[in-house]
Amino acid sequence: MRKWNQLPEETFLKYFFSLFSLSFLIAALFMPDRADMLPGLWRILSSPTKASTNFFSVGGYAATFLNMALVGFICTGLYAIPGRQANNAATLVTLLTIGFGSWGIHMLNMWPTILGVCLYCLVKRQPLGKHTNAMLFSTGLAPFMSELMVRYPHPEAVGFSLPGIGMALAVGLIVGYYLPSGLDNSPKIHKGFALYSAALPVGMISLLLQGLLYRAAGVPIPEAVSDLTVADPVICNTFCCILFAVFIVVAIAMGCTPREYLRACLNPQHVVHFAAAYGNAGMLMNAGVYGFLILGYFNLIGAEFNGIVFGSVFCMLSTCNSGSHPVNTLPIILGYALSARIFELLTPITGGVFTQHLYAQPLVVGICYANGLSPISQEYGWTYGWMAAAMHYCMVTTVPQLHGGMCLYNGGFTAALVCLLVVPSLERHARDKHTRRQSHAQSFVDSLPWFSHTHHH
Repeated sequence: MRKWNQLPEETFLKYFFSLFSLSFLIAALFMPDRADMLPGLWRILSSPTKASTNFFSVGGYAATFLNMALVGFICTGLYAIPGRQANNAATLVTLLTIGFGSWGIHMLNMWPTILGVCLYCLVKRQPLGKHTNAMLFSTGLAPFMSELMVRYPHPEAVGFSLPGIGMALAVGLIVGYYLPSGLDNSPKIHKGFALYSAALPVGMISLLLQGLLYRAAGVPIPEAVSDLTVADPVICNTFCCILFAVFIVVAIAMGCTPREYLRACLNPQHVVHFAAAYGNAGMLMNAGVYGFLILGYFNLIGAEFNGIVFGSVFCMLSTCNSGSHPVNTLPIILGYALSARIFELLTPITGGVFTQHLYAQPLVVGICYANGLSPISQEYGWTYGWMAAAMHYCMVTTVPQLHGGMCLYNGGFTAALVCLLVVPSLERHARDKHTRRQSHAQSFVDSLPWFSHTHHH
């Protein structure tokens, strides 16, 4: 297996995506409701998918796993388009999209915006492979596509219709056509401190769509249609434990030792491309260990393992090749926990009712994208990581009111907004860890009597 570590990252990741998707298909065949798998999949495809829609409730466990597998195979197939190299960004968007396959994205509602990006490539005469990432990032607006196809403008789902499908295609083509320009400019705005970079333009487009299709048109925003209490911790934990354990075992067989991995996590430099810095084995080891950290946190706070929480595990795991690891994510997790405790103590003083428990659905999902702020803790230290996490904690349940729950990248969008508030102040008033270390080292040298005497002489 050590030869796998010598494979080009692009080749290794395509194998990784394929086997990762295959694991969901295999799991679907072992689900207790596998006899209802295909009818359940149709229920998922023909239902609205506004966040947060629990696909375990809509279609059942087997159908949800099947949908995640199909979404994964579509993602993998898109990276087979000539001209696209699978890298850390591809890892992020592929795992993110597969994660949403249990609570917002399916094999139908992902296509209108993807075709819009294809239209952009056709008009601008650019190769399709160059914009594969943009195609998949555009699926963050998949709930809008489902709404248009099966429900809009009615409060209840009425099923597929030619006008609805036509409207979804029209909106999807327009959104997909203009999204690549937003994706290119997003990193300039948050300066690389938000790992879910695409969430900013996708979130802004969702604000516009919500205003056009609902507020301005006078159409009430409908509710999600699923029962969030349909959950199974045994199924979710068993699948994740087996998957993450396989990652770790294979990574060790490929040559990554626990000592090397620990050294990578303790590296003071902010590494934005794990596989490029530590090899394929290092990335796979990080996926396994980081996955267990995420799973352990969800179990510790008592999260309900419905389709949303289950999918969020993989949404959070998506940054395993883009800079997130247990060491720089812990400050974010602790910041969330500390914020919850502080506001719980303050609520009796304000006379309010505390609802922001860590196990509350919005905050379970929110922490998955607050980890996108890990570059702040990596660059400026744990204290500022806590501060950024606290701001994310306060904002993440408010931002959905802006887009009506139609943007799957809500937590990432919130993280980008936090960066807009925090990063300029950090650059002006705080020193990064590298500067502080240099300053401390210089102060130590200056304090040495022999150095001071020599320098004076």
